Amino acid sequence: METESKKEMEVAPALIAVHPDQCSVAVAVGAHLRVFDLVGGCAASLVDDSDGVPFHKDNIRAIRFGAKGTLFASAGDDKTVKVWSTQSWRCISTVSSEKRVTAVAISNDGTFVCFADKFGVVWVVDLHPPLGDKKPAPLLSHYCSIITSLEFSPDGRFILSADRDFKIRVTNFPNKPLDGAHQIQSFCLGHTEFVSCLAFVQAQECPQGLLLSGSGDSTVRLWDIDYGALLDTCEVAIKAGLLESNGKAEEHCHAVTDLCTILDGLLVAVAIQSLQGIVLLSCNVSAKTLSVAKVVSVAGEAFVPTCLGSSPSTGKLWMVTGVSSLPGCNNPSLACVRVISVIDVEQEPVVLGDDNIPGGQKLLETLQGTASVDDNAFVAAAEAVKTAMCNLLIKKQYPSESRESRKKSRNERKLKG
Repeated sequence: METESKKEMEVAPALIAVHPDQCSVAVAVGAHLRVFDLVGGCAASLVDDSDGVPFHKDNIRAIRFGAKGTLFASAGDDKTVKVWSTQSWRCISTVSSEKRVTAVAISNDGTFVCFADKFGVVWVVDLHPPLGDKKPAPLLSHYCSIITSLEFSPDGRFILSADRDFKIRVTNFPNKPLDGAHQIQSFCLGHTEFVSCLAFVQAQECPQGLLLSGSGDSTVRLWDIDYGALLDTCEVAIKAGLLESNGKAEEHCHAVTDLCTILDGLLVAVAIQSLQGIVLLSCNVSAKTLSVAKVVSVAGEAFVPTCLGSSPSTGKLWMVTGVSSLPGCNNPSLACVRVISVIDVEQEPVVLGDDNIPGGQKLLETLQGTASVDDNAFVAAAEAVKTAMCNLLIKKQYPSESRESRKKSRNERKLKG
């Protein structure tokens, strides 16, 4: 039973990231990192000459473009963070972590990369000079709470960290981050379950942007990060018809798994566990409100997105569903990519067919590992991801007798060690 539980926890969802100018798209599933060059119309050849650990050896948990698309970072369970140049797709720096990595962010100017480990510590690395292996320095800590998301504010003044203990910390990013970040701007408190994802809506009247957060409590919330003020709450699972208005989410079947802003923040795409498609929210920056614009279904398929991506100004939303290490599956690392186009407040979204996706069949073969996938396998994949997220992020409640017994067992193991 213990071995089975461990397997469930080791399952990792497929991830997707889109270049800010939609020059390339990257998908990570398991230890595989796949990149398609949309300008050249071909798969990108990744080069990693790192000493010791070339490429990733275990599940990748975080990928993202940064520094206006010039850099790309990947990190995960192999306790490494890799920074890639998107011009050559060569790994320019490898960072070793003491613990498994759960989140990563690149500063707006490309000078620093930050990453979080499973013990709740955020580390920072100076990327200048960029080449070679780097040693991280501790930046801040959430004190043994798993950090689920890291984001820099649009103006670069703050770094935001979200965790499984329902909170979002807004920290001033210092001029000398290698000495640590000691000034907390605010906490955004209000979620009643783990915070799963963060995103920013930019506005001229608000240089630091308005913060969006998604959670295991089936809501998306809008925040003013200067004061940690909650501006609006949208109960997306209820709006999508997944829960009754008095429904409760004890079973955590409808956690928000990802957020993505589209058309410079006019629309926000939301992925929810058990929803075969996405919810589109309209964000009114002036009124500081969120409202549901549309629910977009991907018909005829067991497509529950595990990750979303877009370039800010385009009307295309990229989605991936998939999982690593699915027991009993012929393809151990499943991934399926879909694109929704003509996303506009006034127009009806369209789910593109395979031949109409940018890059076409070549892109699908590169990012999925194959042009065609078995739809039925993704039903099991969605359940595996859901179980893994619950095991990782939802704290188990033990009676006092059990807590004492577990504490005694841990102490005995320490003494034997």
